[in-house]
Amino acid sequence: MNPQSMLSNLVAFASVVGTPNGGLIDFIRDFLAGHGVPSVIVGGPEGDRFNLFATLGPVNVPGYILSAHTDVVPATEPAWKGDPFHLRAIDDRLIGRGAVDMKGFVAAVLSAVPQLVCMDLERPIHIALSYDEEAGCRGVPHLIEKLPTLCAPPVGCIVGEPSGLVPVLRHKGKAALRIAAKGLSGHSSRPDLGQNAIHALLPTLGAVAREAERQGQEGPMDAHFAPPYSTLQIGRIAGGEALNIIPDTAIAEIEARAIAGVDPLELLNPALRLVENDERLSAQVIASYPGLSMTEDHPLARFIEGLSGNAPLAAVSYGTEAGLYQQAGIPAIVCGPGDIARAHKPEEYITTAELHGAQTMVLRLGRALSAGKTAFASGRV
Repeated sequence: MNPQSMLSNLVAFASVVGTPNGGLIDFIRDFLAGHGVPSVIVGGPEGDRFNLFATLGPVNVPGYILSAHTDVVPATEPAWKGDPFHLRAIDDRLIGRGAVDMKGFVAAVLSAVPQLVCMDLERPIHIALSYDEEAGCRGVPHLIEKLPTLCAPPVGCIVGEPSGLVPVLRHKGKAALRIAAKGLSGHSSRPDLGQNAIHALLPTLGAVAREAERQGQEGPMDAHFAPPYSTLQIGRIAGGEALNIIPDTAIAEIEARAIAGVDPLELLNPALRLVENDERLSAQVIASYPGLSMTEDHPLARFIEGLSGNAPLAAVSYGTEAGLYQQAGIPAIVCGPGDIARAHKPEEYITTAELHGAQTMVLRLGRALSAGKTAFASGRV
C-alpha cells in the first residue's frame, strides 16, 4: 500500500493533544480489521481518549512492538500556507500537522500491514498507538500496564519518533509541575489588607532557579547529552488582573529534564517541599516519564542498526515513551523517519523518501521474523 495515501488519511484527523481521538482510532481499527488483524482498545481515565494495540503473527511468543503516538500539537500558527489537516504535496515534501511527528511513522507501519499479513511470521509484530504523548506521555502508561494480558513479554520496542531512521540509544526523562497559589484580592494601595498570590510563589521559584544552577555546576554529568547535566526551568507564570489590584491567584509551570538514571521528579523536590509547608500553595504533577539508556552493544541496538542501515546515535535532547517501556522491562530504542527539527512548526513535513524508507524498515522487520530465519529461534535479537 502507498504510505502517502495512508498519511493523508491520518493527517485529516485533527487529533490535537488533550482532545478526543475516537474517530482516528476507529479508522485505524477498521483498517486493521479489513486485513484480518484484530485490535484491542485501551481507554484512559479521560473517557474520550484511547490507545490501540494490535498483533500480527503469534501472540504467545516474544516479538517486537512498533510504538507511536497519534496526537499532534495544535496548528494555530498563522504561517501555515494551507489547511494543516489536509496533506499537501509540494515536490517531495508532504506537508501537514503531524506529518513528521509522528503520523509519518504510523502511516509507514499501517501501509506495510497488507504485506506483513502475507508473511509467515514466527515472531509477532505488535502495533502500539498511544494518545496525549505531547502532554507528557499520558496515554501509554495505561497501555503498558495491560501488556501482560495482551501478549508474551516482548523482545524489544521500536519507538518511531523522528530520528532520520537513525537508532537512538538515550534520551533524557522529563517531569512537569504546576504550582498554584491562592491569595486575597484588594487595592494595591493597601497590601496589608490583602495577600499577594504572586509573592507566595516566589520562594518556590527561587528554589527551582537555585536547583537548576546547582545541577549545572555539580551534576551528576553524562557526556552523551547536551547539556551534559539535568536541567530545570520555569516555563510559564500567570496571575493578576491589573497593576493596581492585589493578585488573588497565580500559577507557575516548571519543567525538569533529567539525564538517564536520574528521576526527573526528584529534581522538583526542593519546590515540592516548600509547597507542602505553605497552605497557600498546591502542586500538581502534569507530566512525568523516565529517560532512556541503552548501551551500544545491546542486541536490540545491533538489530535495529541492521534493519535501518544506520549506526546508532548516542543521545537526543527530546523525550519519548521509550523510557517507560524500558522501565517496564522491555528493551526500547528510538528509530523513526524524518527530522525532529521540523516538528511543532508551521508547514511541518516529511519527505516521500523518508516515508517509504520507514515502510521499508518495517517490512525488513517482518522478513527478519518470518519462517526460516533461524537467528530468532532462540529468542535473541
